[in-house]
Amino acid sequence: MKFTRLAASAAIAAILLPAAAFAQVAAGAKVYGPQGNEVGTIVKVEGGIVTLDTGAHKAPLPEDAFGKGDNGPTITVTKAQIDAMMDEQVAAAKAARDNALLAGAAVVTAKGAPAGTIKSVEGDAVVLESPTGPVALKREHFAVNPQGALMALFTADQIAAATDSGETSE
Repeated sequence: MKFTRLAASAAIAAILLPAAAFAQVAAGAKVYGPQGNEVGTIVKVEGGIVTLDTGAHKAPLPEDAFGKGDNGPTITVTKAQIDAMMDEQVAAAKAARDNALLAGAAVVTAKGAPAGTIKSVEGDAVVLESPTGPVALKREHFAVNPQGALMALFTADQIAAATDSGETSE
């Protein structure tokens, strides 16, 4: 759910105080919070976004949110604050998905191509009526994309392969 992570990044960035000196951040570095406690480990730095693994979430944060500390990169929020913000973002994304996941709803693929329509939703079991036939999926295989469309987290080729083989996706 990249769109969720980007939204979380913006929300977290809004509460971060400007750091006096920006830290050199790199994958593998431990990050420390305002009281010197470990917040998490940097897993990736790409395009100005730092992915920080708190153990509960992989939170995208702006690179300029990090300062220099005695032990390494620092950030002005705690692990608990980052995890709480990410929990809120994940809950909001799931609620949007669940509100959109209805029989008859149009579905697009992970790349935005038409994937078919929802035939039925029973608990976590979802049947997608694709152009190549019905595919049994799970609720977790769907999201709402940034444009507001219900999206299967698969490509058209993966959906077609699932209908050809008669398998359900897990």
